[in-house]
Amino acid sequence: MEEGLLMHLALILSGLFFLILLWLVLDFQLGKKKNLSLVSRNETAILHGNFDIFTHGKKLFADYFHELRNAKQHIHVLFYIVKDDEISEEFLSIIKEKARAGVEVRLLLDRLGSWKVKKDTIEALREAGVRFAFSNTIKPPFLFYSSQTRNHRKITIIDGKIGYLGGFNIGKEYIDEEPSLGIWRDYHLKITGRSVNFLQSEFLIDWHEYAGEDILGNPMYFPVMADGDIRHRFVPTEAGQLEQNYLTLIQQANQSLIIGSPYFIPCKKILAALLSAIKRGVQVSIIVPYTADHLLVQEASFRYLRKLIRAGASVYQYKKGFYHAKTLVIDDKICDIGTANFDKRSMYLNKEINCYIYDPAFIQRLKDILKKDMNDSVRLTLEALNKPNPSRTLKEGIAAVISYFL
Repeated sequence: MEEGLLMHLALILSGLFFLILLWLVLDFQLGKKKNLSLVSRNETAILHGNFDIFTHGKKLFADYFHELRNAKQHIHVLFYIVKDDEISEEFLSIIKEKARAGVEVRLLLDRLGSWKVKKDTIEALREAGVRFAFSNTIKPPFLFYSSQTRNHRKITIIDGKIGYLGGFNIGKEYIDEEPSLGIWRDYHLKITGRSVNFLQSEFLIDWHEYAGEDILGNPMYFPVMADGDIRHRFVPTEAGQLEQNYLTLIQQANQSLIIGSPYFIPCKKILAALLSAIKRGVQVSIIVPYTADHLLVQEASFRYLRKLIRAGASVYQYKKGFYHAKTLVIDDKICDIGTANFDKRSMYLNKEINCYIYDPAFIQRLKDILKKDMNDSVRLTLEALNKPNPSRTLKEGIAAVISYFL
């Protein structure tokens, strides 16, 4: 009798597991199909602006907080992560102070990325006059798919005249105060000139979608400004658009291709394009962290890095802290800095925004930064990757199955 009950229970549990798995697959596929039917491309033509680049959080936030405090009319902020710590409190205190002083402040945060922002914190922001909304909330009918699609953009526009875009979020690790990660290495752009208008429009499109306020046509948010000196364009992506962008960039390389990313998990097409580039004589260099900040992401990269190293690529593991920068440099003609990682999540699930820069002097400046980062790295070798390690092998196997979601 007991054996029969156990068998019956096992059959029920197996059936439930199958139904849950079927629901997850159908939810994800149908949600993806619906999302693909709604998105459109919105990249700019060639623009002209002025740029500065920050590679260290303390210097970035000193400048960023200074510009926030000097805002006169409006502040529009979109972050993936704002945490519950001292620097987050300083940031929120600044924007509350500006809102009380009459500056229009809008703050848009990713719902899961900024899960540490508490209800009472949001109430305090709204009481101070800050307009607040969460983006990418989990919602029916596609609960699993919507839980995976994140707004990974990190942009700020101040008075419509100053823009920020890059890899830094708001939290103590970004200013080197997380001992397990050490010094945080990232790339973040400060932009002035007429092209800031496009960052403004992208923010307001997202704001309309998630906050329900349509102010995109209001000219007060788009002041008339002169062009800057640096040729560039902005490329927002979501729902698979980034894959084709990366393919196009890689195929343009003739001499060298440098990739910097904290997570290196390319799709089959991108991996094939990189291998093809190596075959035609392109020197491919990849910078990744030596120490991972998330479970399995490093193990997920090893299967791809083995193939690339075997083909002739150089892989550098950054050791002077944690490497979080997101960049591609194609020869001496294009560099890409933005919010997108070189992984499947950024390619297929996240909203991202990148900036393609075509200015030779700026590209050389970035290559000098990358050269320093390579000097602060160790080369990853096939010998190290192939050395017997049962724990790593198990993690690689698990990571291969779920790499789409890492």
